[in-house]
Amino acid sequence: MTDESDEYFDRLVDEAALESYLRANLGDADDFEVRRHQAGHSNETLFVTWGGEELVLRRPPPGETAEKAHDVLREYSVVDALQSTDVPLPRTVLACDDHDVVGSDFYLMERLDGTVVRGGDGDPLSEPAARKRVGEELVDTLAAIHTVDVDDVGLTEFGHPEGFSQRQVKRWSEQLTWAFSKTSDEREVPAIYDVMEWLQENAPEEHPHTLVHGDYKLDNVMYDLADEPELIGVFDWEMSTLGDPLTDLGWMLSFWRDAGDPDPVSGEFFDPFLENDGYPTRRELVDRYEAATGIEYTNDRFYRALAVYKLCGLGEMFFARHLAGDADDPLYPKMREAVPALADRAQRIIDGEEPL
Repeated sequence: MTDESDEYFDRLVDEAALESYLRANLGDADDFEVRRHQAGHSNETLFVTWGGEELVLRRPPPGETAEKAHDVLREYSVVDALQSTDVPLPRTVLACDDHDVVGSDFYLMERLDGTVVRGGDGDPLSEPAARKRVGEELVDTLAAIHTVDVDDVGLTEFGHPEGFSQRQVKRWSEQLTWAFSKTSDEREVPAIYDVMEWLQENAPEEHPHTLVHGDYKLDNVMYDLADEPELIGVFDWEMSTLGDPLTDLGWMLSFWRDAGDPDPVSGEFFDPFLENDGYPTRRELVDRYEAATGIEYTNDRFYRALAVYKLCGLGEMFFARHLAGDADDPLYPKMREAVPALADRAQRIIDGEEPL
């Protein structure tokens, strides 16, 4: 049923058990195929053909992970709740907490037909007008997320927004501490501790309360590029909750590049093509966001430094999984050098050397 027979793929899915589950829940199908999608770096994504349906299966990575990371059923719950809103999303299909099927929690959603805008071999867009629209659609959809009425969609109890930014610093400090317990014999990252202290001292006590995505950036959305670019799907909701919307905006901005920015820390995370003519600047994205939401973007140094700090945490967890043999992603061993470089970048943002 699949041409992928490596050991890691076998750890991700028991094809016979999944086929039996799908037959029981979706009815019989003549065609069944499972393929691993290797573009993501956190939760695992599998493409599943079931008869005439093309589906996406989301599950955690195998092996030990940090507490609260990779909660795919939480991801399913928010995507399912938002089906009737203006937020563009794939249709949800099934959620399963029976580990006898694939060895973990998982869920299924429809597979959308579109384009994830990534650099790869160069700029995927040639027209400045299309580039401008890609940025506008990105920030407009973030505004749509942040203006969802959480009471109307049943997400009132989805999180605790009070003190969210302070808890973000605490949580990601704990994630880093967990990862360092697995990686410190390989190398240290001393610069991260000054960043940690500054963030703890400068986390805002007051902020707006909205639904937040938690990982909102250009390569976590999909566009229809057939005519004028239209954003058709937002993915990777595993860290969504109720909290401070400016953490989402700061995260998105930390990946967005302006002409004249310093060289990117890691080409895997940052796309230089965003410096090309037509793409909005970070300032233009902020102005459009503020106009759409009525939310003022304050404390830029905190929110972008926090974003890079979180990226350090993700990178160090990737490195820990690499050392444990729980991943075959070629990005993960690169975190040996990338995380220290990211820690230095967070300090430059704090020092005002990489302004908005």
